[in-house]
Amino acid sequence: MADVGELLRPLVPQVLGTLVRRYGQFEACEDAVQEALVAAVEQWSAGEVPDNPRAWLLTVATRRLTDLWRSESARRRREETVAVQDVALTAAVPGPEDEQPPEQDDTLTLLFLCCHPAITPSSQVALTLRAVGGLTTAEIARAFLVPEGTMARRITRAKETVAAAGSTFTPPSAEDWPARLQVVLHVLYLIFNEGYTATSGENLHRAELSEEAIRLTRAVHALLPDDGEVAGLLALMLLTDARRPARTGPDGTLTPLAEQDRRKWMVPLIVEGLELVNRVLGQGPVGPYQVQAAIAALHDQAAGADSTDWAQILELYGLLEELAPSPVTTLNRAIAVAMVHGPEKALALLATLEDDARLKQGHRLDAVRAHLLELAGDTASAREHYLRAAKRTSSIPERRYLQAKAAKLLPREG
Repeated sequence: MADVGELLRPLVPQVLGTLVRRYGQFEACEDAVQEALVAAVEQWSAGEVPDNPRAWLLTVATRRLTDLWRSESARRRREETVAVQDVALTAAVPGPEDEQPPEQDDTLTLLFLCCHPAITPSSQVALTLRAVGGLTTAEIARAFLVPEGTMARRITRAKETVAAAGSTFTPPSAEDWPARLQVVLHVLYLIFNEGYTATSGENLHRAELSEEAIRLTRAVHALLPDDGEVAGLLALMLLTDARRPARTGPDGTLTPLAEQDRRKWMVPLIVEGLELVNRVLGQGPVGPYQVQAAIAALHDQAAGADSTDWAQILELYGLLEELAPSPVTTLNRAIAVAMVHGPEKALALLATLEDDARLKQGHRLDAVRAHLLELAGDTASAREHYLRAAKRTSSIPERRYLQAKAAKLLPREG
């Protein structure tokens, strides 16, 4: 079953993208793909995996659409067009001629499609994370630091807007892509983050998500090779993902950056990421992804935690807060402040986030405060916040790590 799931996950946005490109009607296409997935799990888990899984899914989903649009309710809604659609759908059995050339990626088309201007920016991101990234509503809610119910309503409204847009909800032209680029990059960034540090579950990583985010970002970079932020995001992903082999021990326990065996880092990804950073920095306006890539590069170039250029990292976090202020950026800057100016000043900076409603949904604020309190020598308070953070995270590896940190701070008897 796990192998079938791994096979299906990257195919879903490809098939959905092809259906939406051909026939429009996003929600109907999404329903058809979901029914095709159920059929695939039932048959493929029994060992009946077809030679061309994508074509199989596309065929089954197309037939589901045919059935849907032949129904009485669908016929009433499409009285003037159903005959034409029925002929097109019945003939649309995928074969070799339906395979897309390498330069056309229907997943990428779907990505830009979900960033339609009829949808609000926040709903664009949420809908794309569902359709392209395959994230659950709960995972998206944690990424946005909002309650799950709020995110569910947001996704529902997005789908309703898509349905209301009707025939105007079509794949974007090449001229439309730059206007939607910012949301597209944000979505790819969130998909990568969920893959690199899963917000819930037994495993720290969901490598298939990270790899898909990198693949799609490469595709966007190929379309817009001179865009500094696209190159910056790709560099950030490569430089960050390079550390993945060293982030967990043999038993899956989390290993923080300062304690990682850097010999395990993936050098080819670091080399490629550094080349991108060196090429884009200083050429044109600097954006948030380029700054984050520069920070990642400083970490990856350091021989060890002690030789990291924290002063430069602190400057870059200051620039990042000017370009794209967020509580998460402030949390990261607090760590850099501690490394340069000491934990007391970092704790003072952290105090400015006390009333930030977005951080109250998660564990990050408590985890960073615990780390800073430990550096300051207040082990009792540090232990308290490590335990609070452990209770608030849904990631089992992170919870175990935080609990282990708290256990080490227990007062010794005698």
